[in-house]
Amino acid sequence: MPDKKTREAVARDKRQGKSASTQAGEFVREEIEHVREGKHGARSTEQAIAIGLSKARRAGVNVPRKKASRKSASSNKSASHRKRTSAKRTTAKRSTQKRARASLKALRKEGARSASHESLSAYAKRAASKRPAASRSAAAKKAARTKGAKGRSAAAKKAAKTRAKRAG
Repeated sequence: MPDKKTREAVARDKRQGKSASTQAGEFVREEIEHVREGKHGARSTEQAIAIGLSKARRAGVNVPRKKASRKSASSNKSASHRKRTSAKRTTAKRSTQKRARASLKALRKEGARSASHESLSAYAKRAASKRPAASRSAAAKKAARTKGAKGRSAAAKKAAKTRAKRAG
């Protein structure tokens, strides 16, 4: 279950009319913190992000699923059919608790490097490189437009501080 702080942040984002991905980002941030704290690990950065997005979906944030290829879409369809028919035969609560315990046990064996600043940075660069230049440019322009004067000033100060730190 998400922390109270996370639930409040998501509620605030929703009230302010922020996008679903921004709201889901709070869950992802919480999951990254869990990995860093050693609550559990993750095999990869993608897995840590996926866990956060899954929590967001369960909490009611309208995060769209990843677009699937045609082949996987057909296998997903048959998998969901199998799931519906088999669900009638199982005792849902017991098997869900068992699965949750098993997955947490497996995650505890994984390392915390997947949530390091280096790993997250590398993942962000890979994800950005898959997007077209026009999309990246549009996102940057929108960010500059919506940041406001105070935000731009703060960003400029932060950039200057970083440049000074790297030079010295």
